[in-house]
Amino acid sequence: MKPLFSYVLAGSAACLGLLTNRANAAEVKTNVLLVCVDDLKPALGCYGDTRVRSPHIDRLAARGVLFERAFCNQAVCAPSRNALMTGLRSTSLGIYDLGTNFRLARSNAVTVAQHFKHHGWRTEALGKIFHVGHGNHEDPASWSLPHWKPRTSGLGGGYALPRNRAPQLTREEARFANVPAAQAAKLPRGAATECAEVPDTTYADGLIAEEAIQRLRAAQAKPGEPFFLAVGFHKPHLPFVAPKKYWDLYDRASFEPHTLQRPPQGAPDFAPTTWGELRQYSDMPETGPLTPDQQRLLLHGYHAAVSYMDAQLGRVLDELDRLGLAPSTVIVLWGDHGWHLGDHGMWCKHTNYEQAVRIPLLVCAPGIAPSGARCAALVETVDLYPTLCELAGLPAPAGLDGASLVAALRRPETAKTKDAVFHAYPRSPRGVGELIGRAVRTERHRLIEWKKPGAPSESAILELYDYRTDPEETKNLAADQPEVVAQLRALLARQPEAKPQLRPAAVGHAGTRL
Repeated sequence: MKPLFSYVLAGSAACLGLLTNRANAAEVKTNVLLVCVDDLKPALGCYGDTRVRSPHIDRLAARGVLFERAFCNQAVCAPSRNALMTGLRSTSLGIYDLGTNFRLARSNAVTVAQHFKHHGWRTEALGKIFHVGHGNHEDPASWSLPHWKPRTSGLGGGYALPRNRAPQLTREEARFANVPAAQAAKLPRGAATECAEVPDTTYADGLIAEEAIQRLRAAQAKPGEPFFLAVGFHKPHLPFVAPKKYWDLYDRASFEPHTLQRPPQGAPDFAPTTWGELRQYSDMPETGPLTPDQQRLLLHGYHAAVSYMDAQLGRVLDELDRLGLAPSTVIVLWGDHGWHLGDHGMWCKHTNYEQAVRIPLLVCAPGIAPSGARCAALVETVDLYPTLCELAGLPAPAGLDGASLVAALRRPETAKTKDAVFHAYPRSPRGVGELIGRAVRTERHRLIEWKKPGAPSESAILELYDYRTDPEETKNLAADQPEVVAQLRALLARQPEAKPQLRPAAVGHAGTRL
């Protein structure tokens, strides 16, 4: 029989070992891989779209939680990305345009990346995270290393075919390169699509994926330094450029123009978008509708661009797994806003309607979120900042507009996060001045209240849609359902009044799309 002190020593050693293991586990910080995708709507296999080929996004959904009712806070790039990075809606910042930098509204704002950096994470950004262009610029304070962008020119990596490669920037490329608006307007328009027999790395997203792989390898070599890696893919943003093999996944003849080719009946005439972004391209009309063949081309191009981006994401996920980093990494895939693909006779984003504001959102949180789960709770972009903080064990800064989704990640099937989400879009009807269309979206309805900031509530122009009886928004019901309007306006009234658009003297208003 062993002496009693042997058992005591053995027990003490076991306890010490357990405490040491717990201490080591506590020192292992959660990595973050934040994947931002430009103009990606939830037209994906994991969201029930049977046509699109998105196998890598679908397999990411299979290892995490898919949010079925996720919404952006404004359906245009800069304000949506401001909401993601600052946790503040455009109505809180007073920035609704592309060109005004968020620090002009909140010079002391601490972005989510900056917050992680302050707590010991190495923060890096590749591709499009903040909106750069139209007078706007990157945010060096957010990143441990300078922001990285692909060597190709233009938002989408330029063109590959000689006929599309002008000796100078195209009009749209110039705007994203911060060429003054008056000068950019004189440049030639580029093509809206390109199908070329080229490698994936010919275009920007292939290069972004390659750089992301290199950053992950560097991170794996520094296990004691957690990373916050933001990877911003450009596609499916216009122009729809992608290697031919992704175009070959689809038969153009199988695409049909949307059956609904008119705005909602009874909607204000200023509420729809005139899709000026698409009209900047050489093969698109500057006024008037598209032909059926033009619509099929764009539908084909959008799908090809989605599949191209999806393949680049797959390369990054494969490397994350190969390096053994996945178990300690939270992965978020977020689309900055939706996109009108001909519904209501509209293209692009720039509205308060469902197709523009509903977004894909996938969160993979090992050890917290179940695999392959779906969550029907209402969520919005500003919720991601506090969510990432809680997942990483960090305190969230005070004053954020969103709420953490961690409880929903733990129990996605039964989660109910909030009664409504909020978004906005501005318009400037002739003779009226600038209006802010503040919107409240509940499980069943959306109410949009158009008025000048600070104006009396009775001056508002209203839109109401019922997604249970009219999911395609064919009719504005505001005049027919005053009781519902009153209930939803009460929800809006609990929110701060929208701030007017910030226009400091030093900031030009050129390039803004309202």
